[in-house]
Amino acid sequence: MSQDTRRMFPVVVLACLAVLLIAVPAFSQSASGVRTSQILGGEDPSKQIAVTFWLNQHDKAGFDDLVRQMYDRNSSNYHHWLTLSEYKTRFAPSAGDMAIVRQHLAANNLHVVATDQLNHAVTARGTAADVQRATGVQLNRVLINGEVHRLPSAAPVISGAAGKLVSAVQGLSDLTYHNYAKRPIDPDTGKPTAVVPLYHTGPAEKFFNADCLRGTQTKVFKTGGGGPYAVYTGARYGGPITAGPPNLPPCGYDSPQVEKAYGLTSLYKEKLDGTGQTIVIVDAYGSDTITTDANTFAEINGLPPLTASNFNIYYPTGPTNCGGNTCGWDVETSLDVEWSHTVAPGANIALLLSADNSFTNLDLSVLYGIETGLGPVISNSYGIGEIVLEIEDPAELTVQNTLNELGAALGVSVNFSSGDDGDFSYAYGVTTVSMPAASPYATGVGGTSLFLNSNNSIKLQTGWGNNLTRIALATPNPPVIPPDIIGFYAGAGGGTSAVWPKPAYQGSLPGSWRLVPDIAFVADPYTGAEFIDTENGQQFISVVGGTSLACPMFSGMWAISTQAAGAWLGQAAPLLYTLPADAITDVIAQNGPNNVSGLTNSPPASPVYYSPEALAAPLENTVDFVSLLYNGTSTRWYVISFGTDTSLTTGPGWDNVTGLGTPNGANFVTAVAAAVK
Repeated sequence: MSQDTRRMFPVVVLACLAVLLIAVPAFSQSASGVRTSQILGGEDPSKQIAVTFWLNQHDKAGFDDLVRQMYDRNSSNYHHWLTLSEYKTRFAPSAGDMAIVRQHLAANNLHVVATDQLNHAVTARGTAADVQRATGVQLNRVLINGEVHRLPSAAPVISGAAGKLVSAVQGLSDLTYHNYAKRPIDPDTGKPTAVVPLYHTGPAEKFFNADCLRGTQTKVFKTGGGGPYAVYTGARYGGPITAGPPNLPPCGYDSPQVEKAYGLTSLYKEKLDGTGQTIVIVDAYGSDTITTDANTFAEINGLPPLTASNFNIYYPTGPTNCGGNTCGWDVETSLDVEWSHTVAPGANIALLLSADNSFTNLDLSVLYGIETGLGPVISNSYGIGEIVLEIEDPAELTVQNTLNELGAALGVSVNFSSGDDGDFSYAYGVTTVSMPAASPYATGVGGTSLFLNSNNSIKLQTGWGNNLTRIALATPNPPVIPPDIIGFYAGAGGGTSAVWPKPAYQGSLPGSWRLVPDIAFVADPYTGAEFIDTENGQQFISVVGGTSLACPMFSGMWAISTQAAGAWLGQAAPLLYTLPADAITDVIAQNGPNNVSGLTNSPPASPVYYSPEALAAPLENTVDFVSLLYNGTSTRWYVISFGTDTSLTTGPGWDNVTGLGTPNGANFVTAVAAAVK
């Protein structure tokens, strides 16, 4: 791989891998495979910091056992969710507990700025010196991969009566969650493909090419003056890069196409569209133009408009501190709203916008969604490698699992995207899964690559994972000899948790640890979905993927299932593993109808043959895959593969890319409703 190529496809070691700092903190587990970083010194003692103290629930063992019974068909408590009042009386931290913790904060000059209605959390602000005194831990500045972050040197030690009441403290580190929206890119620049400005739209207007898997072609690439040449043969990805609407590159699907592919049309005919339900979406920052953009999307795709009667925005942690769609979550927010609305057009949407993407504010936003009972499903399209939390911020593991369990106890399914980095080995140098998707009380949503027939039925579906190989340079397209193996771009996250034991609902699966994901929807940005957004004052349409796309789609499906059942269903994952075979389409590894192979000739050397396997490298554990000839946006040519997801593999039954598979339209909804009768 060339040096330039490595710059375009970096081994993304996220700055959050502060893990590897200095001395691994005393509360850390083994940091095998993670390198150390440099401590720059203590945090500025005068720096203002917000910290959140999370309080212990009462009778935690009793609460855990009751939640277990709620998901045990043989229990009299099966699906008997707690009311908010019952939970408050029996298990929630008390007002007295909160008063003691507040006293501790005040004694250390920390000013309380917010609490929740059930006394789970209290957020306070003060200087770093005050925070260190209140938590008994040194805060350091650490240089990690060129970025400076704040990290605690050890686990908090809280003195006095408050110490027995506090389960976790957030804000000691400044690590953040990352959204899992993924755009198709120009492999030569690493930048997303060009957007299409919207100057005029109509309900029947089509934009992007939906014919992602085309017929077989032979491409000959020559060097001027009779020099080296190459010949490649294989099926073709998409159409010409010069095509206009409705065949703009890259490939991308609109709402009617996806509705047909996943068998949703028959549900709508039966008035099963999410009516009476609310999909709760949690995002950071948001988009200043989300209502206008979502309604343009609705107009183009024949969906109901979003109005004050079916779409509301909440700010659980106060106003967002980023304007003008400049903080990188506007694409995420747009696709979350637009594609949950696509799947469940009759459902209401409650968009909860966190002030930023800090662990604290996103967690408090999820807590708000649970405590206010806004809806039966909460969609979250973000995460971070479990190993980061395991080593650097284990308090966040505690907080997230507690939140998800609380949702499960109140009848809410808290869903999370499984990630876009496969097994995370390219991101962190070690394999891990995404958290919070790995929480046993969350439902993890993985991703697929989706190819359609001309009638929008599914032609081929496999697990999402893309590799790229450059085979010819820009026009006039001289060959690249030998082909430049760019390698892995992105793929659905999954695998085995190193933290959470296997929950009962995965009892039929191998091993002793929680496996991710549980279910899937389309996520591949190269077989992605259209979305509308506005940046720099210009509204545009483009194509997006990532498990950020799959999660709101599944959340929409869960809203429809809840409507059909006539009652809140609780966490989705335990039900998914009980459904009949025809409710979920098993996604298996696919071998392409004509995978790309080639021959290069560079005299005086002998011609060299390149097999499909060589051109789709690195395959790791993958045997079956789809590879296609791809004319990139810069006129260069590539081989792009599908189903090549680091060490993860797609196969019969549950797999670590797509979970159990994808919901099978009406069969899925009918089976879910029947399962709780």
